[in-house]
Amino acid sequence: MLHHLTPERRTLHGHFSRDLAPVLEIDSGDTVRFTTLGAGWSLEPATDDSEAARPRFAPRDARLDAGHALCGPIHVRGATAGMTLQVDIGELRTGGWGETYAGGTEFLTNVRLGLTDERTALRWTIDDDAGTATTVVGGRERTVQIAPFFGVMGMPPARRGTFSTSPPRRTGGNIDCKELVAGTTLYLPIEVDGALFSAGDGHAAQGDGEVSITAIECPMERADLTLTVRDDLPLTMPRAHTPQAWLTFGLDQDLGIATYQALGEMVNVMAAEFAVTRAEALALASVVVDLRVTQIANGVVGAHAVLPHGAIR
Repeated sequence: MLHHLTPERRTLHGHFSRDLAPVLEIDSGDTVRFTTLGAGWSLEPATDDSEAARPRFAPRDARLDAGHALCGPIHVRGATAGMTLQVDIGELRTGGWGETYAGGTEFLTNVRLGLTDERTALRWTIDDDAGTATTVVGGRERTVQIAPFFGVMGMPPARRGTFSTSPPRRTGGNIDCKELVAGTTLYLPIEVDGALFSAGDGHAAQGDGEVSITAIECPMERADLTLTVRDDLPLTMPRAHTPQAWLTFGLDQDLGIATYQALGEMVNVMAAEFAVTRAEALALASVVVDLRVTQIANGVVGAHAVLPHGAIR
């Protein structure tokens, strides 16, 4: 069954919490078609960097809506803590505009690169049909290929309280992995009954790392996600199956720890997939698995291990 979620006061929130009332209840295997705002609750592109130039959704609660503009949460019938939520990512279609920011004192990268007194904002025109985004920078037009995905797809942790949308968690959230495009399946551990899944933070394009703290931040005109409860796939961390590869994720404030988490999860995948010991899996991983920095922008940084399909025959 196909359901629709569009941005309105009832369906929007800017934090994660197990106490948020679901705005939609679906059966396992149903598809939800999302329409979302820009991550910063933007209604249309800004004309300059002043707050007055940023038309944003209102009304908003200064505390509870401080994070990304997320649509949800969605209660999935039959989901219980300890199960896994399978998120099949279908068609993703962006809005016609996007923004990328860099510089200032808010992000450690800017400090380390000496960009505290310098700011820039790129305004993009997105042509989803052509698969491109165009901006003016350095006095001329520049065009990039787009590969749309949601930066945030996830569920609340089991603990009570309100939680920021910024850091990713084992239950998902702001993973910011550019590989989570149409045709990909994301697997997330469920910690609360009903799952309470939300999505938002549309990105038209992003490099590994999301190094300026923003991608091409954009609204999503249409995004189809099919949500299925799995009781046969216990997970400790997120995992994804893309058209090109298996991905396993690590999340920590320390990038080294996150990297070893991702590698450990991939060793587990390979040991099961190829019926080998973990030591044998690690030896194979050293030959065919790539380790990548997912993002360094969210306080809790991310790494992912990549095993291309067909790399071992």
